[in-house]
Amino acid sequence: MEEHYSLSIALIAGIILGVLEIILEKVFTKHVHSISKLNLGLIVFLGLISFLGEDGIWFKLQPAITGVVMGVVLLWKTARDGSFIFEMMQSMPGRQLPRPLVMLLERNSGYFMLAYGCFMAFVALKLSSDMWIFFKTIGFYLASFVFFAIQIVWLRKSV
Repeated sequence: MEEHYSLSIALIAGIILGVLEIILEKVFTKHVHSISKLNLGLIVFLGLISFLGEDGIWFKLQPAITGVVMGVVLLWKTARDGSFIFEMMQSMPGRQLPRPLVMLLERNSGYFMLAYGCFMAFVALKLSSDMWIFFKTIGFYLASFVFFAIQIVWLRKSV
């Protein structure tokens, strides 16, 4: 947005979208996950750094930082025989997937998040703001869809 509007307007729009995401999560799931709250905090913090430093790159690095941190957390948990996803699933009603299956999915999701976070750092540093917006939104959903489609096929063969 800062290519088309002032940095202040772009940062305010980004923070508003972050707050909107929290509101929609609360409305549709009746709960706001800690990850969402931390992500909004990161958006505000990086937005403040970008505003004070008069450089939007810090704000653009938010999805990269989130992706790398989430990837590392997921991989660290699975390496210690823990499961962040399994813990979240237990708090939800309904049928649960088998723990070994969740562990495989979580490990692979950790690699995906780590790779996508590194990719988003490249996008933030080297590509246009329009490309960054695409990969932060629709591009992430498309990549996630492809990743999970591959995971479903691969995990079905593993079972």
